[in-house]
Amino acid sequence: MSREVLDHVRDLLPSIAARAEATDQARRVSVETVDELTAAGMFRMLQPKKYGGLEADPLAFYAAVRLISGACGSTGWVSSVMGVHPWQVALFPKAAQDEVWASGPDTLLASSYAPVGQLKRTDGGFRLKGRWSFSSGCDHAQWLLLGALVIGPTGNPVDFITALVPRTDLEIVDVWDTVGLRGTGSNDVVVDDIFVPEHRTLRNFEHSRLSGPGQKVNKGPLYRLPFGAVFTTTVTAPVLGAVAGCLDSYVGEMADRLRLSLGGGRFADDQFAQVAVARASSLVDASILQMDRNIAEMYAAASAGREIPMELRLRTRRDQVLGAERALEAIDILFKTAGGSSLHWSSAISRAWRDAHAGSVHVANDVERTLALYGKGVFGITVEDNLI
Repeated sequence: MSREVLDHVRDLLPSIAARAEATDQARRVSVETVDELTAAGMFRMLQPKKYGGLEADPLAFYAAVRLISGACGSTGWVSSVMGVHPWQVALFPKAAQDEVWASGPDTLLASSYAPVGQLKRTDGGFRLKGRWSFSSGCDHAQWLLLGALVIGPTGNPVDFITALVPRTDLEIVDVWDTVGLRGTGSNDVVVDDIFVPEHRTLRNFEHSRLSGPGQKVNKGPLYRLPFGAVFTTTVTAPVLGAVAGCLDSYVGEMADRLRLSLGGGRFADDQFAQVAVARASSLVDASILQMDRNIAEMYAAASAGREIPMELRLRTRRDQVLGAERALEAIDILFKTAGGSSLHWSSAISRAWRDAHAGSVHVANDVERTLALYGKGVFGITVEDNLI
């Protein structure tokens, strides 16, 4: 089934690319595109089989994300983050999963994980309020996953929880107007003191311990992978995909171009252009190979019922953030050597450059802090982080 989804996604790429500029201008992915991706099965790839999902190998999911991102960075970003949410819902209690997929397998979810909301315990659950930013694709979602701190009796935070909230219980505020990833519709969402039953909450502590209640329901290896690997790779995959797609556009645009200065001649005959293509393509390839290797090793360990070692979890994060860093190095090479043509707002090279840089500032792509965590592990220092 994963191969069928990839084939369907490839068939959609020309139309996704043709809408890329309109997606930027609209500041959100169109309903038409979301409907096509839904029909292709993109958003069910990481969803449990018992709820109509494909429960696919995560490598197939990330490959699909990179393909879509190569055609349109914003569409790839939305496909990735909305596509990973069914995986996280599978970690919630069964009652929550039953609610989300009660109307069918194609329910869509958005998120904002920063713990800016406040939860106060009450009978049977919590009261939730807050305002969250950067909720990509929220206009298309029926449910949202929102990060919040549980406030104790003394007014201090005592826990970090993700709450599952139906679209009808919140307001979307249209604020998204950015330089890059313009078409992701990553607007603000506001919740004004609603009740969240206990079963619609998941402690972040359970993420890192791989002990969520949903793992008792969904026993497949996909749901024994750490959140810190699955989600962060979800954030870097579209960045790499956008750059890989830009490389294809770059070669197509520049192959027959004639230089108007520097002695003239074909751009493709310039050894510096040849070196630029070689460097950029190697940076992208190396990043994809490392990231795929790590996810494959994790998935193999989970499939065999083995514990995923901390060394592998740290290496996965190391290579994931460096993958984002290398992607920026590659896109900067292409942007610079393309000359004045890359300055046009509608240029595929310009759009990929803006999208890659925008995606790189996500907290999951924080290079220095993540590398420090890897270094701690190497030196035998205890590492405690929700994204490992």
